[in-house]
Amino acid sequence: MADNKQAAKLAKQITAFAQSHGGSAEGQLAHIARGTTRIALVGANGEWGNLVARSHETAKQAAELAGITLHDDFDGEMAAKVRTGPYEWSRMAGIQVGGPGNGPADN
Repeated sequence: MADNKQAAKLAKQITAFAQSHGGSAEGQLAHIARGTTRIALVGANGEWGNLVARSHETAKQAAELAGITLHDDFDGEMAAKVRTGPYEWSRMAGIQVGGPGNGPADN
């Protein structure tokens, strides 16, 4: 069952994200732990972010309220729209290229 209050709050956050990142956004829903769902967002300018909903239904309702396009998968087409910077590249490569590692001592 969708949590209407949380869906409305998430929709406001999605809309604010879209407005501050080129005027629109696209998203993809992915189940994570204990019934929660991640809303992965990609703005028109390539910036990206994530939100978490208490259920898949709530996440879907939030995306619909915000009026964003949802993709079934975070596939190559959607990933190609993501703009990454030096921080993301160093985190992805980790210690292999002198960036921060992923261990507790590195954070």
